[in-house]
Amino acid sequence: MSYNNNLQTIEDRISKVAQKKGRDAADIHLVAVTKTVDVAAMEKLYDLGIRHFGENRADVFTEKVEAFADKSDIVWHFIGSLQTRKVRAILPYTHFLHSLDRKSLADEIEKRATQKVACFLQVNISEEDSKHGFNADEAVAFVKEQDYQHIEIVGLMTMAPNTDDEHTLHHVFQGLKAVQLEIEKLKIPNVPCHELSMGMTNDFEIAIEEGATFIRVGRALVEEN
Repeated sequence: MSYNNNLQTIEDRISKVAQKKGRDAADIHLVAVTKTVDVAAMEKLYDLGIRHFGENRADVFTEKVEAFADKSDIVWHFIGSLQTRKVRAILPYTHFLHSLDRKSLADEIEKRATQKVACFLQVNISEEDSKHGFNADEAVAFVKEQDYQHIEIVGLMTMAPNTDDEHTLHHVFQGLKAVQLEIEKLKIPNVPCHELSMGMTNDFEIAIEEGATFIRVGRALVEEN
């Protein structure tokens, strides 16, 4: 199966779920997670019309940004855990940061940024020890207390447990949606919090059912069948 077939299958699945939930599929952004493929593979995806690319390592992120320097229409997403010492390197190229998971990282972004940085607050809804991020209460408290000038919290991000239990997945994604709505209603400056980044290869359809506006898909997009 080619990348073209992979993409078509994913887009069909997105459309089917969106139609089922009365949503516009155009409101659901597919972020191609390309951490396992090289620039040549990314060029194929670009030629198929993909413009949102997500990387999780700062060094690889900057290398790929440089490789596509002539493609001004690419939207770059940093989706991995970010060390504060790497902020300076990725900040000029990052359109969306999906992993704002602690105050010290926010402080460093504020210190280094020269313009608004669109961030997703990472929320550990499942409260797994292996996952980074604020818990639900900490996320609400953080946005109430923050007073950053260069950070715009556009939404929330979570990673669901690695499980086939659909009930668990629905519960986690519903939980993130509830926190998003709670924060959105606060109408805090620089915290519009309209977006939800959730759902990957194994669970993006359930995430869309529960309100995802950005899904991060890698394996289903780039695997060779």
